[in-house]
Amino acid sequence: MMAFVAASGGLLMLPLLPFTPLPSWEIWKIILLSLALHTGYKVFLVKAYTHGDMGQVYPLARGTAPVLVTLVGFFFLGEKLPLLATVGIVVIVAGIISLAWRSRNGTGPSGDHHRAIFYALGTSVFIAAYTLNDGIGGRVAQSPSDYVIWLFALDGVTITAIALWRRGPALLRPQRAWAYGLGGGAASIVAYWLVIWAMSVSPLGPVAALRETSVVFGALISGFVLKEGLGWRAVIAAATVAAGVILLKM
Repeated sequence: MMAFVAASGGLLMLPLLPFTPLPSWEIWKIILLSLALHTGYKVFLVKAYTHGDMGQVYPLARGTAPVLVTLVGFFFLGEKLPLLATVGIVVIVAGIISLAWRSRNGTGPSGDHHRAIFYALGTSVFIAAYTLNDGIGGRVAQSPSDYVIWLFALDGVTITAIALWRRGPALLRPQRAWAYGLGGGAASIVAYWLVIWAMSVSPLGPVAALRETSVVFGALISGFVLKEGLGWRAVIAAATVAAGVILLKM
């Protein structure tokens, strides 16, 4: 499914390539690094979901990344953040991470608990790295749109090759997953296009933090669709995230 989503995004971008300027070598270096980071993110995320529930993996993977992005932006990129924005980021991250510490299906941690946490934290490192790299790419490219088009056009090549290696030619047979992949690919293009544009005009930390409020929806999906359990801790964590967003916007 990860390969279907990534490959669909690439196919949707192909018609735009003839109308998009060819990147300079400096931009190509950023794109190539990003492709490697995106591939690492996909592989670690698949491994995390192999060992843990969505309600555990998704908040931990996405919630840790804004902390890393903000710290790098502050210490290495010279970004300054108002006090309320800093407090807002901390509150958002605290609420997001607290969503991860729920029992698996309400029965306590499984035997794969530690592996799930390891791969989820590894995923967060890749998220932080590609967020910073793509934020810089969107800023220095001729336009954020040019950067996104080339990035998505090539993004699915590696993970599709890995999927073919693991699953064989059967992966190419017509199946319902293709339709899901196409929908996911289109949604990911729109979402990440907006993220890269936002990072080209705003500090990286707040954009990364606001993006990760998607874990609130992840918590709802985990509880009501996947039936993984949604207790009082998740409700409080979601309210904490909302409060952090308010602080961030003040």
